[in-house]
Amino acid sequence: MVPTTPEEFRRILGRFATGITVVTSHALGGSHGMTATSFTSVSLEPPLVLVCVDKTANTHDVLLNGERFLVNILASRSDHRDTCINFAGKTKDWSLASWTDTPWGPKIDQAVAVLGCRKTKSWPEGDHTIFIGRVEALGGSPGEPLVYYNRDFWRIS
Repeated sequence: MVPTTPEEFRRILGRFATGITVVTSHALGGSHGMTATSFTSVSLEPPLVLVCVDKTANTHDVLLNGERFLVNILASRSDHRDTCINFAGKTKDWSLASWTDTPWGPKIDQAVAVLGCRKTKSWPEGDHTIFIGRVEALGGSPGEPLVYYNRDFWRIS
């Protein structure tokens, strides 16, 4: 065991394999999105999920001020890897992603799962805000999810 530093904490958390999502919304007068790996289910009854968003992320205030958001679980496809990288940066180029509009936010085409959510709660914790959403609609496409582990992309096989 070693003392906890931000660098060591990030390195250790990189050992946890996770799916990759792009969280989108239409709040504040436009389409907004960001890559997020801090996503999980919270409850089956009612159907709740959470996503944690860095307070300095461009999409943070969009989610904070909006009522709805969409969680896109990306597929293990090369174009979805590109989508992940595109939405992980400060500037997003929507022309690089194939998407369809929904009432909750843009749906990334061929996402293995999508969850349309109504925000029910949010609270700040550390350098992030935790957003809880009640799932109002579900969908998806066949395929395997894109997985992130040890700072790289992986496939389930």
